Amino acid sequence: MGLQSPPAWPIAPIEAASLPCVPDVGDIWKAALDVLVYLIDDTAVQLSVDNLMSVTVHELHRIVREALQLPECAMEVFALWLISPLLEVQLKPKHQPYKLCRQWQELLLRFTDCQEDEIMQDEPSLQFRRNVFFPKRRELQIENEAVLRLLYEEAKFNILEGRYPCDVEDCEQLGALVCRLQLGPYDQDQHTACALKEKLEAFLPAHLCRRGHSLLTALWKRGAKQPAYEQGLLQAYQAVREEAACEEPEALRQHYQAYLQRCHQLPYYGCAFFYGEIDKPAQGFLHRGGRKAVSVAISLEGVYVMDSKEKHVLLGLRFQELSWDHTYPDEEEEHILWLEFDGENEGTLVNKLLKVYSKQAELMSGLIEYCLELNAAAEASALENSTLQSPTLPPLASKQRPKLRRQNSVVCSRIQHLATIDYIEDGKEIKRVKPKRTASFFTRQFSHGPTSYSAVQAPAESLEQG
Repeated sequence: MGLQSPPAWPIAPIEAASLPCVPDVGDIWKAALDVLVYLIDDTAVQLSVDNLMSVTVHELHRIVREALQLPECAMEVFALWLISPLLEVQLKPKHQPYKLCRQWQELLLRFTDCQEDEIMQDEPSLQFRRNVFFPKRRELQIENEAVLRLLYEEAKFNILEGRYPCDVEDCEQLGALVCRLQLGPYDQDQHTACALKEKLEAFLPAHLCRRGHSLLTALWKRGAKQPAYEQGLLQAYQAVREEAACEEPEALRQHYQAYLQRCHQLPYYGCAFFYGEIDKPAQGFLHRGGRKAVSVAISLEGVYVMDSKEKHVLLGLRFQELSWDHTYPDEEEEHILWLEFDGENEGTLVNKLLKVYSKQAELMSGLIEYCLELNAAAEASALENSTLQSPTLPPLASKQRPKLRRQNSVVCSRIQHLATIDYIEDGKEIKRVKPKRTASFFTRQFSHGPTSYSAVQAPAESLEQG
């Protein structure tokens, strides 16, 4: 069966009655057509675009910025994405969105395990979202309210959807800021726990708001009191600080910044997301395993493997802590992203390998490599600039975020929940005990300066960098 190309995005129909004759193909190619570009809150920006079939992402990005009246800095902050429930792709400036939309089903066949009927029905939308390669430290310098609002809306979406695992305490603090931005300053007469409970999912992640109503749930949790998250949310809402002599537009800007600054403490803020599976540890008398669905988040800082169901981090690795590679089905039975890191096994230092099964392994590997290249270029530039700065000025990257100190935080690695393979020497022998590695089983790794590694520890001992 031949692949049927889905429509690129909603295009205004041409009324046949208004056409005196059949137009030339070249005229259709150059005609201005209406295009819908979506924001994270499902708001659609309708644009009239000339030469739609050949317009580049760079040109379309400029048109979107002008329509939204965004400042020049938005060119670096945001990117155009093609997104559907099955695949998310950030587009490069040279890409032609129309052509990629026509090839969407081919991309799904290559990078997903979806059934043919799902692929045939899937249709991407063109979306205006945060650029994965925009550094968080530069985001803190943004003052424009329109840009901050777009960043806030995207961060809120990722928190509420559970894409950014977040501890309950932080969820309540973030939810309180959402209350302030949507409901205004706290008013004890209007803003009660009951009022917040009615629309709790607008303020807190969906998985915290779900309350089981089935008989099995009732029997399983009999006698256990359901947490009243609306009470914690209300207390946090009451505690939101207000500047006495601050006008509302300025207050909104400050609350947007406060929300983003708290999100910056999450190590996976601003990541690109991919989907796959990992092996479960063998359990029970029969040592049954199986697989667990995970999402893999990759940013300029590192790689984070997260439990899609439990909404917590299974493994978080900064680039200095990992080596990686990916293999194709001709080398293994499936597409695999291999992550290698240092750990412990019964008190001895070992190398561990985690297998992430995913047809997106090639995309993940390429993104890791590109992030390392960008980091190397940024470090070289910062080093060069630091020699030109006055000695009284602090280095650009001297300010570090505080560490998250909750030992059971959702952002801490849970290595005991992983089925890892001890370091394999020459692809044959399992070597359980070895000195701390100075060279990797894989050739692809962080290589800035002398190679040094640190063990990724269990949650009880781990303090993840926020």
